Amino acid sequence: MIKLAHIAKSFGRHQVLKDINLTVQKGEVVVILGPSGSGKTTLLRCVNALEKPNDGEIKIGDYTFDCKRAGKKDVYRLRQKSAMVFQQYNLFKHKTALENVMEGLVIVKKLPKEEAKARSIAVLEKVGLGGKLDAYPSQLSGGQQQRVGIARALALEPEVILFDEPTSALDPELVGEVLAVIRKIAKEGITMIVVTHEMGFARDVANHVVFMDGGVIVEEGTPSELFNHPQEERTKQFLKRITPELNYSI
Repeated sequence: MIKLAHIAKSFGRHQVLKDINLTVQKGEVVVILGPSGSGKTTLLRCVNALEKPNDGEIKIGDYTFDCKRAGKKDVYRLRQKSAMVFQQYNLFKHKTALENVMEGLVIVKKLPKEEAKARSIAVLEKVGLGGKLDAYPSQLSGGQQQRVGIARALALEPEVILFDEPTSALDPELVGEVLAVIRKIAKEGITMIVVTHEMGFARDVANHVVFMDGGVIVEEGTPSELFNHPQEERTKQFLKRITPELNYSI
């Protein structure tokens, strides 16, 4: 289970997150929606301590991270619990797909190279890239590069995978292949938190949907509750603009 309690984050005088409380059950897919600047990505980065919150607690499994008191060792422990899939892939350009996935297993997890190689091949096959083991990022499409990023996260066997708008940098025709891989992973019961603008994905795959605006959670619920019966006016305004085919009375 993941529990965020009273998470706050400021950059200088600008408060980006304000008293965020969220619980994610093991095996759940939680999708975070919201307009640009609402704090979605910052919240995701806080879960991984890529941004250290100013206040609050993060609990992943049996480990509790005190945001105010945490030091470098605490940050390292928290990061062992999760893996991040970024918008821009963040692959090593001078390494092959296989080497990119192996890197974290050898350097961070300290696995023997042969064990790391076997695990990396298995996850690359799972994301449909078994035939691209020796390809460099420049030889891969954007969708294939993102699938390498997903394989890299899977290989670490984290307690939660964090997806930061994983399709936003892709050409429209490549979005489907990446979402198909994420759907496949979701069916395996891997806990995921996904920041995305893909409404169809949120409706079909999420167990729980969170709508953020202005650094707070405005509303949350099941996909049916949030998309079909939103309660808050701000949620209705957002959904009416993003999903005009649905009729929300405001």
